[in-house]
Amino acid sequence: MILQILDGLMALLFAFAAYVNFNDPDAPRWVAIYAAPMLMSAWAAWRPTGYPWYLPALIAVIALTWAGTIAPRALGKVPLGDMFKSWEMKDTAIEENREMFGLLIVAAWMIVLAVVRLAAKTP
Repeated sequence: MILQILDGLMALLFAFAAYVNFNDPDAPRWVAIYAAPMLMSAWAAWRPTGYPWYLPALIAVIALTWAGTIAPRALGKVPLGDMFKSWEMKDTAIEENREMFGLLIVAAWMIVLAVVRLAAKTP
C-alpha cells in the first residue's frame, strides 16, 4: 500500500516535470522521458502486479544512458546549491546539471519499480 502511494506521488512528480518541459526548445524528447515514467508509475500505483518488470528497466537504461552523455559536460561545473537558487535557467551548466539529475531520478525510480516487480514474481 505504501509503495502504491509512492508510485502515485512519483507519477504526479513526473507529470509536473513533463509539463514544465513543454516550453523547452527540444520539448518532445524531454516530455517523453518524463511522460514514460509518469505512465509507468501510474500503472504501478493502479495495478502493482500488472506491469512487466522490463518496461521500467528499459526506461531506466534509456535515462541512465542519456544522463551519461550529459555527465561529462555537467559534473563538477556547478555547486549543488546553485541548481536551486532560482527557477529560471541562468546558464547552460545549471541547465545540464538539472537535466542530468532529472534523468538520474527517472532511472532510480524505474529501477525501484523493476526490482519490486521482479521480487514479487519470486516465491
